Amino acid sequence: MGKGAASPELPKPPVGWAWSLNQFRSFRWNLTASAARPNPQGSYHYGKINITRSIKLVNTVGKIEGKKLRYALSGVSHVETETPIKLAQYFGVADKVFKYDTIKDEPTKVDTSNILVQPNVLNIEHRSFVEIVFENQERTTQSWHLDGYSFFAVAVEPGKWTPAKRKNYNLLDAVYRHTIQVYPKCWGAILLTFDNCGMWNIRSEILEKRYLGQQLYVNVGPPELSQRDEYSFPANGLRCGIIQGLPDPQPPRDSL
Repeated sequence: MGKGAASPELPKPPVGWAWSLNQFRSFRWNLTASAARPNPQGSYHYGKINITRSIKLVNTVGKIEGKKLRYALSGVSHVETETPIKLAQYFGVADKVFKYDTIKDEPTKVDTSNILVQPNVLNIEHRSFVEIVFENQERTTQSWHLDGYSFFAVAVEPGKWTPAKRKNYNLLDAVYRHTIQVYPKCWGAILLTFDNCGMWNIRSEILEKRYLGQQLYVNVGPPELSQRDEYSFPANGLRCGIIQGLPDPQPPRDSL
């Protein structure tokens, strides 16, 4: 119980984003709550899993044809296709709609004057443990969301990311979440296991930037299509684009 009356004046708000960065660093998973002692709640030791793939996504802004504003990830500004990419993949015509892995895991140099406008789809092996680094070269705060998953947000730091920065990762009690903020001229790192099959969207949560290309899709699939991992295309599913009129795809072997 407080002593005396509450102050009628509100405290002044923080100035700049440094306060938010320090707040992020203060978030920790409580490893001792809601568990039988002496066993800690955080029995999933994500910090001891070997990283099988490291992907750096650099967000930039530029103009194409000298006048059209586009936002990009690692030099590619995503554009939606007439045929949804998941349907194109499921019906076996993906090669006519998009290409996988048009960006490199480690972009050497991002040229803002030469932004490519095309579908941006990464192919990631099922159940691989992946490190994704978001490098924000813009002067505004970014917010990144990943559909279908939660991840361990292990670091947000000023400057540019290098492998040596891994020593600053929180590999013990990082919060499990599906959105991460990356402050101006900073980078953020996440760790996760891609164990949920499907076509998932990584996007900027800033509507203008997402609409103008700052997003991509991640295809996570097993070696063979299986009902254990993904449902078959529904009988009443809507079709559009080049899949109209195509016969139904063959059902997975384990559903025959």
